[in-house]
Amino acid sequence: QVQLVESGGGTVQAGGSLRLSCAASGFPYRGNCLAWFRQVPGKEREGVAAIYTGGSRRDYADSVKGRFTISHENDGDTVYLEMTSLRPEDTGMYYCAGGSGPCPLTLPESSFGMNFWGKGTLVIVSS
Repeated sequence: QVQLVESGGGTVQAGGSLRLSCAASGFPYRGNCLAWFRQVPGKEREGVAAIYTGGSRRDYADSVKGRFTISHENDGDTVYLEMTSLRPEDTGMYYCAGGSGPCPLTLPESSFGMNFWGKGTLVIVSS
């Protein structure tokens, strides 16, 4: 059974940094797609970044390019989202999502193929 557990959220001032972690377990094979999404109440869920742990591909939403970095270690057992130059509009609940195999080309804009989800970690960026 795949489990995804996020951590690292908190409150930070605009311009600051945070690193989110996602502990992934239970995938039957190595080489999977893991992604970060975020959601603010009243708004649609937004894809932020995605990574294929079996290769070098990474994808980012335009709103975070140059500020956020997704990475993994231990063959995808842990996935990180390094967030810098944070803005108030980055506030939201951040969810780790995963799917078996390579990332769909529709990521991060679409959650298609993301069959597993964590419970989220809250990020608040104050102005």
